[in-house]
Amino acid sequence: MATLIVVDEPRDWHLQIPSAEVVAARAYLTDSRFSGLRRPRVYNLCESYAYQATGYYVSLLAAARGHRPLPDVLTMQDIKSPALIRPTEELEELMQRALQDLPEERIELSVYFGHQPEPRYQRLAQALFNVFPVPLLRASFLKRPKWRLQGLRPIPVGDIPAEQREFLRGAIERHFARRMPEPKAPAVRYELAILANPADKSPPSDPPALRKFEKAAEAHGFEAEIIGPDDFGRLAEFDALFIRETTQVNHHTYRFASRARSEGLIVIDDPDSIIRCANKVYLAELMTRLGIPTPKTMIVHRNNIDRVEAQLGLPCVLKQPDSSFSQGVVKVHDAAELKTALRQLLEKSDLVVAQEYVPTSFDWRVGVIDCKPLYVCRYFMARDHWQIYKQQAGGKMTGGRWETLAVSDAPAGVVSLGLRAANAIGDGFYGVDIKEIDGQYVVIEVNDNPSVERSVEDQVLGDALYEAIMQVFRTRLETARGR
Repeated sequence: MATLIVVDEPRDWHLQIPSAEVVAARAYLTDSRFSGLRRPRVYNLCESYAYQATGYYVSLLAAARGHRPLPDVLTMQDIKSPALIRPTEELEELMQRALQDLPEERIELSVYFGHQPEPRYQRLAQALFNVFPVPLLRASFLKRPKWRLQGLRPIPVGDIPAEQREFLRGAIERHFARRMPEPKAPAVRYELAILANPADKSPPSDPPALRKFEKAAEAHGFEAEIIGPDDFGRLAEFDALFIRETTQVNHHTYRFASRARSEGLIVIDDPDSIIRCANKVYLAELMTRLGIPTPKTMIVHRNNIDRVEAQLGLPCVLKQPDSSFSQGVVKVHDAAELKTALRQLLEKSDLVVAQEYVPTSFDWRVGVIDCKPLYVCRYFMARDHWQIYKQQAGGKMTGGRWETLAVSDAPAGVVSLGLRAANAIGDGFYGVDIKEIDGQYVVIEVNDNPSVERSVEDQVLGDALYEAIMQVFRTRLETARGR
């Protein structure tokens, strides 16, 4: 796959990068040789990204040609508007930490492909590149009284000091090295990013399962790469994104999904699914409106606390709206516990979900993708616990045993209810948790980004489970591109 470095004037570019071709912006825009290239990476290093300037048209036409520009037009617009230059919480924290001891009131940092010559600013530079993926970026900071990000602009190649050119060469080579594979077989047509994070305490897929996904992706015409949180700025290099990290709304996983969708990637899980599944209040309201059976459920706020016991009885279960993996979910046994727990939960959220307590020895899990059932499991409660996961001292999570069934061997009522609940959310990849109460099936919750671990969810289908998921990506890409 070709890599182009597009500049206003090639004579201003003083570096030799063997794996890339340096191209004049005017030539890229007008020479038919470039318009016919198949999905090259286009690094737009033009001096100006102003609306309808040459640099603007380089990225605009690159997108129209099916090329992969960095930056894209969306990022260009973001860095021009002060209202849109809003640091994420992570970037804000890094900014304050990196700049806190400086006596100056103003400072500018040059960021070269996510790298900065001063090691003390490297993490901040990487975070800036993740949020504002511009190859050559100058960031201005102002102390008022805390440090704030005042402005962003591209660095003209002619303004790069001679003493920093070798550093720039190294930054480019490090960036390219992450995406310069061996020549690919003709069968490889697409590139898939699989987002995973070694720091995730409860990841949805273990390393053996991730390797299975990579192998299945290759069998379906993808070149797959495991990426991490620091690869946000590289999303435009891919055709599809598969999130295999625990998702949250105020989190980089949501930003990955949102940015990927805006870039035209096929995304699982999509940002809408993350928002809908992440909030138990939304799920409770949706299930009620659609008449999907659930345990007795109540949305609690400060003005109806006194009605919980009468409506649900005790013990009952209280859920923090964004709880996951059994965390943020508490069982209360008496009125005093109820009052204390609700007070604590309502300090974090204005609304809390309360449900009747329905003890069972296991939960059903129906895995659904693309509106079709994929697998069915029984997740048994953790030893000496009322949930399938139990948090041990030190934060370690332990689970109960499991049993995986073929969809055809599972109770029809479980499968049909799982499909109905998942399809109410969307057409992504979901895990629907179901309990049986007095012979009736009820939905506990719908999870985006459900677990797929080696020898657990794939116990029946084996490699076919991974291949079925990759086939969904392949089909959606073929449909999107009219093939």
